[in-house]
Amino acid sequence: MVLNKEVAAQLAEFLLQIKAIKLQPQKPFTWASGWKSPIYCDNRVTLSFPKVRTFIRQELSNAVSSSFEKPDIIVGVATGAIAQGVLVAQELGLPFAYIRSAAKGYGMENLIEGKIDAGQTAVVIEDLISTGQSSLKAVKALKDAGIIVKGVVSIFDYGFEVAEEAFKNEKCTLISLSNYDHLIKQALVSKYIKKDDLESLNDWRQNPTVWGNNLKIA
Repeated sequence: MVLNKEVAAQLAEFLLQIKAIKLQPQKPFTWASGWKSPIYCDNRVTLSFPKVRTFIRQELSNAVSSSFEKPDIIVGVATGAIAQGVLVAQELGLPFAYIRSAAKGYGMENLIEGKIDAGQTAVVIEDLISTGQSSLKAVKALKDAGIIVKGVVSIFDYGFEVAEEAFKNEKCTLISLSNYDHLIKQALVSKYIKKDDLESLNDWRQNPTVWGNNLKIA
């Protein structure tokens, strides 16, 4: 769910300007999953641009404050959302912790880094939502530790149906500052793409696993 269309459009423009998001329908990327994709997103790039970084910090914080009663702690998901989560926690004056993708294999073997206490409430910060599985894995880790998770707030969301269903099934609220629909609209307005690209870009989002199988690349 996107809260503010103006914020979504402005963020999409920023992400395109700084090339945190690249659109190449005629020269697709290959994801780690093996999917062929016309889009590549790396929101870690935003940290190198103070204006964009500030915008994201403020809008993530606004989303947390306006959508959830003030939590006890902000939690980032490793690795992309650790810095973003710290910025939000600082903005809101809250403690911070982060969740590893897997527990350490040595020392305390922590999965959650930072001080947390059972019964605390938390909002999870994510940089990017694709299938939603890594985010919901983090949510489960927090719940297993006795934390009450109010929801997840992300910078960008591909808007895959599988992710929407996964969050719905887990009864976990997901809020994103911007998403694929707003990105494509802004990319067209700002001439990052042409009208001829729209069909291919929309087809990918509808069925990303098979989109590249019969792709004819110019």
